[in-house]
Amino acid sequence: MDCEKARNIDIVSTLAKSGHFPVRKTEKEAWFLSPFRTETQASFKVSLKENYWIDFGTFEGGRTIDLIMKMNNCSVKEALERLSGNIDHFSFHWRPNPTKTEHRTNPIQIIQEKEIEHRALQNYLQSRKISTRTSRKLCGEVHYKIGGRKYFAIGLRNRSGGWELRNRYWKGSTSPKDVSIIGNSFKKLAITEGMFDMLTLMELMPEFGNSHDLLILNTTAFVKRMISEIGEYESVELFLDRDRTGMRMTELLLERCPNSRDLSFLYEGFKDINEWKVKSAKDEVWQRIQDVSLS
Repeated sequence: MDCEKARNIDIVSTLAKSGHFPVRKTEKEAWFLSPFRTETQASFKVSLKENYWIDFGTFEGGRTIDLIMKMNNCSVKEALERLSGNIDHFSFHWRPNPTKTEHRTNPIQIIQEKEIEHRALQNYLQSRKISTRTSRKLCGEVHYKIGGRKYFAIGLRNRSGGWELRNRYWKGSTSPKDVSIIGNSFKKLAITEGMFDMLTLMELMPEFGNSHDLLILNTTAFVKRMISEIGEYESVELFLDRDRTGMRMTELLLERCPNSRDLSFLYEGFKDINEWKVKSAKDEVWQRIQDVSLS
C-alpha cells in the first residue's frame, strides 16, 4: 500500500469498517456523526464525488489516509499498514461477526478486557442512547478470539466469570453462563433481562445504583433458580421485557416474591425499556419516569 493507492480508498467504506455509518446521504455527499468526538448532530461530511472529508467542527479535512492518521493518532507508515489490513485493531476486522459455524465449533477465547475506549463501541452505545460514562459503570471493552480471528465488543461479566458480549453486529456469551449482580447488599433490588435494559435504567435514573442492588438475568431461564435470592430483598422492582416470555416470568416473580412490583408498564407498547428510550421522545420518557415513584 502506497500513498497514491491510499488516496483512492473509499472513505465511506473505510468509516463503515470502523463502525461509523452516515446519518443521511444524497447522491453527492454523506453526513456522519464525527468519528473524533461525541455529538448528536452530524458535522462530518464526505464528498462522494471527490472522496474527500471535512469536519465542520474543526474545519479539518483530507483523504482516506489523513482520516486514518487522525482517527488513530498515527504516522503515515502506520496508517498505510492499517489500510492494508495488517493491524487488527483498525476495525471490526473486515468481517464484523463470526459465522454461526465458527461460533458453534470454536470456543471464545478472551484476550483482553479494559475500559470502553474504541470509537466504534462508543458509537454503538450512542445508537442505543447509552452514554459511555454510564456503560463504564457496568461494562468493559473485551477483545476475544473465535476460530483464530480477533473481535471486540462491549462486555458484561457474570458472577461466575463468564461474559455477555455485544457489538453492533453480534450478540454472544462465554461459558459459564450466569446472572450478573452488582451492588452493596442494599435492601432493594432492580431486575432486568439484559445489559442494555439495565444500562438504560441507569441512564434514566443514575441514583439507582446508590439505593438498589442490580440483577441482570442474561436469560430468563435463570428466573426460577434466582427466586430464593430475590425473595430475600425487602423491595424488588421488575423491568423485564414485555414479550410473552418476559410477561410470564414477571407473573411468576409477582406470585413467588410478594415484595415485587412490575414496572414494565413504563414502556408499554415497546418490547423493552431500551427500545422505549431509543424510539420515544426524550421529554415523554422523562415525564413518565417522573410520574412513577421509585423510592
